[in-house]
Amino acid sequence: MPSHDAHAADRPAAHPSDVKAAVEQRFSQVAANYRTSAVHATGAEFQHMLDLAGLRGDERVLDAGCGPGHTALTFAPHVARVTAVDLADAMLDQGRALAAQRRIGNVDFQRADVEKLPFDDAAFDLVVTRYSAHHWPNLPLALRQIRRVLRQNGGCFLLADVVSFNEPVIDTHLQAVELLRDPSHVRDHTTGQWLALLAEADFAAEVSYAWDLRLDFASWVARMATPPAAVAMIRQLLADAPTEVKAALRVERDSSFTLRCALLAAQVSDH
Repeated sequence: MPSHDAHAADRPAAHPSDVKAAVEQRFSQVAANYRTSAVHATGAEFQHMLDLAGLRGDERVLDAGCGPGHTALTFAPHVARVTAVDLADAMLDQGRALAAQRRIGNVDFQRADVEKLPFDDAAFDLVVTRYSAHHWPNLPLALRQIRRVLRQNGGCFLLADVVSFNEPVIDTHLQAVELLRDPSHVRDHTTGQWLALLAEADFAAEVSYAWDLRLDFASWVARMATPPAAVAMIRQLLADAPTEVKAALRVERDSSFTLRCALLAAQVSDH
């Protein structure tokens, strides 16, 4: 993790290959749940992403960490070609099935690692990612790869994800809850951390849209097939959380809660 992550020194770092193996294993088992999840299949941020892209219709688009393909299939009708990559073959299969169901033929689903993108320099006009980057173990490397495959003049990266809080006590609780639910979780970054990471990768970035995402607790843990013991620990952690944590996460009686999300638009820097 980069030096601006104040929490990095306080925890042992997971080996990147272990994290990637966890991503592939966990999401392969629950891929069908993400194909039908309303949280992942719908959202106002889709339209904001399309608007920000300013599409002409001839773009080459990369969806990095595509999951079951919801973002790729949102862009496909408006561009020339979408390449959608993910580590989990089962997720890619779900995306192919959705594309076939919707009769969308200009999306290529392929297995690839965002830290080792198998594409030429400047191969894409636009790179998008949604609800995926918090699983990437080496963000600086992934961002450099995304920067490399974008065209130099006008290339754009749109990143939509859960964001964390500047207050350490709230951030700590959020990361713990996320990790208990899903061991492949790496980190929800703050918007400030994202802007710094993007700047380091030679992007000129800004927060273009922010929204709240309410998570129904029962469906949230069922979607990831979280083991009962971990579910009980999450409930206890939320129930025992300090007042400021409960207020920030809007914890409800049934343990449902609300996350903050942001869409960042990053342009390839001129220098």
